[in-house]
Amino acid sequence: MDTPNLLVVEGDITVQRVDAIVNAANDRLAAGGGVCGAIFAAAGPGLAEACDAVAPCPTGEARTTPGYGLPAPWIIHAVGPIWRGGTAGEPDLLASAYRAALDAAVRVGARSIAFPAISTGIYGYPLEAAAGIAVRACAAAPEGIDEVRFVCFDPTTADVLRGALDELRR
Repeated sequence: MDTPNLLVVEGDITVQRVDAIVNAANDRLAAGGGVCGAIFAAAGPGLAEACDAVAPCPTGEARTTPGYGLPAPWIIHAVGPIWRGGTAGEPDLLASAYRAALDAAVRVGARSIAFPAISTGIYGYPLEAAAGIAVRACAAAPEGIDEVRFVCFDPTTADVLRGALDELRR
């Protein structure tokens, strides 16, 4: 199995020209803050109805909707865990959310996918630990995924993800 091209990009996930973007979603697939709010705002009004049709989504799983007003034709809504100190299965649930998003991408024929740093915002997952899980899960992407972008809205997140990629490549 070939490893997909993994790269870190600073910027806005809603403008990425990829086959699918990932929304760091809540289990109700409702509009939220941060990346989730930005995706709902950019996609337009059809997204809420589409999410209602496939909700709920348990932690560690993913659901797919059309991209509506986004350049990406697909939005994959992945639900990561809320950080509870690391003893409530959070690492396995976070890895599962990334794997579920990658599997969903393959099901819709997506070859390129853009991820935010799932669970590291209001869900409180420590960034360094989350970055390691993210890059390991994406390096093991299923056949058919050619490119994975980690799209970071700030330089700190980008630097941590670049460090995790460097560590993976050693």
